Amino acid sequence: MNRWVEAARPRTLPLAVASIMLGNLLAYANGKFDWIIAALAIFTTVALQVLSNFANDYGDSANGIDNQDRKVALRAVQTGKINRQEMKQVVILTACISFLMGIGLLVYSLQQASWKVWLNFLGLGIACILAAIAYTVGKKPYGYMGLGDLSVFIFFGLVGTMGTYFLQTQSIPFHIVYPASGCGLLSVAVLNLNNLRDLENDKKSGKNSIPVRIGKTLGFYYQKILLFMGIIPFAVYHMAVYKSASNTTANLLILLGYYPIIIMLRELKPTMTPAEIDPYLKKTALRTLLLILLFGISEIIQ
Repeated sequence: MNRWVEAARPRTLPLAVASIMLGNLLAYANGKFDWIIAALAIFTTVALQVLSNFANDYGDSANGIDNQDRKVALRAVQTGKINRQEMKQVVILTACISFLMGIGLLVYSLQQASWKVWLNFLGLGIACILAAIAYTVGKKPYGYMGLGDLSVFIFFGLVGTMGTYFLQTQSIPFHIVYPASGCGLLSVAVLNLNNLRDLENDKKSGKNSIPVRIGKTLGFYYQKILLFMGIIPFAVYHMAVYKSASNTTANLLILLGYYPIIIMLRELKPTMTPAEIDPYLKKTALRTLLLILLFGISEIIQ
């Protein structure tokens, strides 16, 4: 595999676009949808996720987190496939590309919007870029202080879903916060698995993730809470919007989306090794995307 493709971590991209897919599907279900906005939002989000991955690779190497003790999911800078200076330059380049793509998205989707809306979304876009970089880069990366979970909930859940919905519809009804929150919680579940896998190395290196703070056993209980609480908001939204008028087929689709996630509640155990935990990052991301697709289809056929 090309070293830059490997450093971009393609397996993280399905989760990155999950909230964008959710926002687009909800907009489509409500009769307001533009394919160009959908495509631009997805491309911009992919660029931001790749930026985050490059910055994470650079930051963890510079701060000594990715060292010889890391044995699972080795990084490009750590293994010497890419030197630190090269990665720094590509981080800057990818940040610029992300910014330009975001501007293109806003120019197209906010043609009729006020300057206040424009400024708000411009600020939001800049915040996304800064959050992607500052997670592991700098003197005090917020990811090392256990704040990554909050950031992921906000950007991979609320901002991604509600922001995309607004770009499509120019409105944000309050009930959109329910599926947006569900997407955010399931995204945090993927991050928590990542932190559980890297627990011992993070502890030695001074990275105070949530599992480092509460321990492996409680970290797995936290994981199960995230998975369980992550599926509830989708049901709350469905009941709040449709009440007794819900379609049977739509209900079955949502239940079908729940099932693979519920299975993981039994499969994940504190006795698992880092190598055993690692495949569940991909599984959780793909199952989250599946739930969102099935939920979105259920809304469309409702």
